[in-house]
Amino acid sequence: MRVLVAGASGAIGAAIAEKLSDEGDQVLTISRSGEPSSTHLVCDLTLAESVDQVSGFLAERGPVDAVFCCTGILHGGWNMPEKSLSQLTAEWLQQNMLVNVQTHIHLAQAVAPQVTRTAPIKWVSLSAMVGSIEDNGLGGWYSYRMSKAALNMFIRNLSIEWGRKAPGSVVVAQHPGTTESALSKPFQAGIAEGKLYTQAQTAERLIGVMRGLNAAQNGRLLHWDGSVIPF
Repeated sequence: MRVLVAGASGAIGAAIAEKLSDEGDQVLTISRSGEPSSTHLVCDLTLAESVDQVSGFLAERGPVDAVFCCTGILHGGWNMPEKSLSQLTAEWLQQNMLVNVQTHIHLAQAVAPQVTRTAPIKWVSLSAMVGSIEDNGLGGWYSYRMSKAALNMFIRNLSIEWGRKAPGSVVVAQHPGTTESALSKPFQAGIAEGKLYTQAQTAERLIGVMRGLNAAQNGRLLHWDGSVIPF
């Protein structure tokens, strides 16, 4: 199986790439860091020119069977998730939309030419349960929640288009569970015992779900175990 992992320098992306390699899959990776190689593209998916860069990279290597898009942002040195409306700014909302949504769009646009009737694809975008509108009973985290909800809608649209274009394709968003990483570190203190997962655990679960994706899951937001989370 040839699998593309975007956001491969992040905790979950790196663990997925390593696990896939260990299982004998051919792995191609994309990140903003690292040394370019025959299997690794250094590229910033927030930029429009990344579409051509990724397209060229893939054209030389043949179609992929599956994609993990692990790009995302929750906080930065300049900002944290909002606790109230008064903390919501246009700049931080736009940054969330750029990293949590636009990167996935650019990657899909680059992969799209390879998705055909004879080459269906499995696509997994890392999303979050807090992007579920129906599940939101706490409020807060405006920018992150809105960007993940937007990502979920993009995935729904993409699943319909690619389902028509390449029957057999399965496109999903997936909540990976809270994983030990720099992204989750500021929020780990409040996590219940047994609910903070290692990077290896998360990678194993996500890969397992990817391998078993079926038509009933197409266009859905999935939990790390493959069960459906309401939009």
